[in-house]
Amino acid sequence: MKALRFLDGRLLLADIPTPEQNGEALVRVVRSGICNTDIEIVRGYAGFEGTIGHEFVGVVEAADDAPYLVGRRVTGEINAGCGICDLCLSGDSRHCPSRTVLGIVGRDGAHAEFLRLPSRNLIEIPDAVSDEQAVFAEPLAAAYGITEQVDIVDGENVAVIGDGKLGMLCAFALSLK
Repeated sequence: MKALRFLDGRLLLADIPTPEQNGEALVRVVRSGICNTDIEIVRGYAGFEGTIGHEFVGVVEAADDAPYLVGRRVTGEINAGCGICDLCLSGDSRHCPSRTVLGIVGRDGAHAEFLRLPSRNLIEIPDAVSDEQAVFAEPLAAAYGITEQVDIVDGENVAVIGDGKLGMLCAFALSLK
């Protein structure tokens, strides 16, 4: 399969094997989004090497532990926890100290024909949501995540600094608060 990889300080299009499931779901990527994090990785952020990309829409090709997902259009939670630590067992795999992060930390990403993620990380996309809209699910979730970390009172003024995609999504998400 083709994949956009960052290796040895170089960004390149490479032919690599389709990922093995290894107990996870195999997803055929139909749309991936370029994030500023991808650009920062190419500049050295997180020391990542491999296939970049973490914003995606795909179709599940195989999921041994979730056969109902096969053929479904999905996006996913990019943090894959170990599944056995206290944080994972309490439902907070996003902060697992052993987690991998799709296309960012220890896990090949979405700028490829296929990716793999635990089936518990996959989120089915409603038919009414287009691929072009759904590819924004991950950054929109990050924008809404602000309200998990900061208590914003109705009527309170909030300033969003930055005019990029994430800044605009943060302003949109916070305007609905």
